[in-house]
Amino acid sequence: MPPAYDIVVAGAGPAGAAAARACAESGLSVLCIEEQGSIGYPVQCAGLLSLAAFDECAVSRRSIQNTVTGARVVSGAGHTLVIDAKIPKALVINRSMLDREMAEAAADAGTDFRLKTAVCGVVDNHVVTRGINGHEEFSFKILIAADGPRSTIARIYRMERAPVFLAGIQAEGKRDGDPRLVELYPDASPEFFGWVIPSGNGRVRVGLCGTELVPERFSAFVRRIGLRSDLHLVTGTIPLGVMPRTYGRHTLFIGDAAGFAKPTSGGGVYTGVRSACHAATVAIACCEHDTFSDMALAAYEWRWQADIGRELALGYRLFLMRQHLSAETIDQMILTMSDPGIIDEIVKYGDMDRPGKVAGILMKNPSLFRFFSPLLLSGIRSFL
Repeated sequence: MPPAYDIVVAGAGPAGAAAARACAESGLSVLCIEEQGSIGYPVQCAGLLSLAAFDECAVSRRSIQNTVTGARVVSGAGHTLVIDAKIPKALVINRSMLDREMAEAAADAGTDFRLKTAVCGVVDNHVVTRGINGHEEFSFKILIAADGPRSTIARIYRMERAPVFLAGIQAEGKRDGDPRLVELYPDASPEFFGWVIPSGNGRVRVGLCGTELVPERFSAFVRRIGLRSDLHLVTGTIPLGVMPRTYGRHTLFIGDAAGFAKPTSGGGVYTGVRSACHAATVAIACCEHDTFSDMALAAYEWRWQADIGRELALGYRLFLMRQHLSAETIDQMILTMSDPGIIDEIVKYGDMDRPGKVAGILMKNPSLFRFFSPLLLSGIRSFL
């Protein structure tokens, strides 16, 4: 008989580690499977977290490298919009250190780990793996799929995936600039944007995401912003748009595996860990009541929809709107939003993780209405 666990988690990133920890702390037997040989590597994240996202991770402050108070948005024409709250709004973190600390907390709670092990099949309530120990099988009551944007488990189940996948490239190096402000360059990648994140000690992380010509755009962007001695080049994939169904067959999909990345920023830690908390709550309840039907698992979807569903839906519509904005329109938006009154509203109501409130306020501003009217006509008013 294969080893039996109440919960098997595939993927040891923040979402997987958070789910594993919560389930283990409730007294369930938990196995976490990770295909990499070292948790936290390779790094595939910009490493910019809101204060709320960092708090959700429930770790020490050891991974924090810098504190950010605002952003500087630069148009293709060179116009800038500076939004500085003058108080901490986000943290630049060492993702490898964060991931390891979250996994250690899960292990301390009683989670077993299998590194250098990948899921290659799911048969009934058994997950089949291959890795450093050869082929193995583990039985489960609930499988939590936290295996990233290319989720093997979603492919095995032939689940419908997120509608959009962005490719991203990031490098780290030296560059002069304000260490308190993130810089955003919308024209660096027409489908999304480019970024410069100050990571402390005169170093920055420079990257961009898009759907095409990403390497060429990245090379041009690095030359444009003057990155010196670029090191530690990383690539990654960001899914945008939640998969139509995030549960079924004793399985719950969380984090990037479900498409929970925020469409407005590409960040996935906050929404990933929130989805992990909801998945753990439902998995614990299912084990306590010994019921694992799709009807029981549907409670997971109800929970995350009530928590972050509206924000993700709004963010995806804003992303679709972004595809139709020309460089000239973005430049005009930046000039218009430079009004001190608008900046004050953004500082007061802006939230990296839940942009719906500030979006609703900005859409009602007469000077900005012409930019947002296509969204309002498409029915987005119902979200706000």
